[in-house]
Amino acid sequence: MLSMFRKSPAPALDPAAISAQVAAGTLTLVDIRDPSEVAASGKAAGALAIPLSTLRLKADPQSPDHDPRLSPDRPIALYCASGARASMARGTLQQLGYRDVTNLGGLADWARAGGAIIRG
Repeated sequence: MLSMFRKSPAPALDPAAISAQVAAGTLTLVDIRDPSEVAASGKAAGALAIPLSTLRLKADPQSPDHDPRLSPDRPIALYCASGARASMARGTLQQLGYRDVTNLGGLADWARAGGAIIRG
């Protein structure tokens, strides 16, 4: 049980490749931090802001609150502040049948790798 809460090692980030996939519609990038965190520090360019607390409802195709931008058939990359919540979100999505889910770690990892941050 505790293993699901451990931070997965973040993969090597290539923000340019990820951004190109997001722009092409072949990858969905999701910021799962709380709205106050996103407001305070911005988010990765092209990312959807869906807090971990609402992710299950937004990602479940059977839910009336399903966000059509989330599809089990499209790869998803997640990040949070440090990668821990992204790891939990990855498990949630896998339980819902999402097959290709990557934990990118934290927003700082994205920024250090040269990823664009948008504010406002």
